[in-house]
Parts: sequence; C-alpha cells; structure tokens
Amino acid sequence: MSRRTKPRTPAQRAAFAWPIVVFGVILIAASIFLLSRGGDTGGSPQIVVDQQAIDFGYVKYGDARAFEIRVSNAGDGTLRFKEKPYIEVLEGC
Repeated sequence: MSRRTKPRTPAQRAAFAWPIVVFGVILIAASIFLLSRGGDTGGSPQIVVDQQAIDFGYVKYGDARAFEIRVSNAGDGTLRFKEKPYIEVLEGC
C-alpha cells in the first residue's frame, strides 16, 4: 500500500514559497549589480591628446587641409565617451 500525504494548507504553501522568492530576488539583484559594472577596473582614466591646437595659417576658401590627432588613455581605468567628441573650429585665430 502506498502512503498518502496530507494536502498542504495555503499557509504551508506560502511558508515554503517565501525563501525561494527571497533567494531569487537576491540572485537577480546580485546579477544586475555585477553586470552593470561592465568590467571596470576601478582606476581613473586620463585622456591625452597629442595636439591642443592646429594652425594651418592662411588657407584660401575651397582648399582642403587634413590633420590627424592622436588620442590615448594614460590612466589605469577604462576611458569612455558619454557623448560624441566636440571639435570647435575657430576662424581667424
């Protein structure tokens, strides 16, 4: 003969579910925290630009000039741009 178990009451079912729910919430919160860090090493980035100003002298209208700027990270953290880099062109300076 098989032994039958008594059906659980709603209070017993709720008491069983709470530890599982709490563990699930803690696991999800820990995952979000670890993934939001994005592998940052915790250091501070330091941007270095090889030229602060570029002077082409007098340039006639319609003539094309090109230049190259080297940007690097001298710090020990990850260098990230929050926005597109801003370049200002000053006329007559």
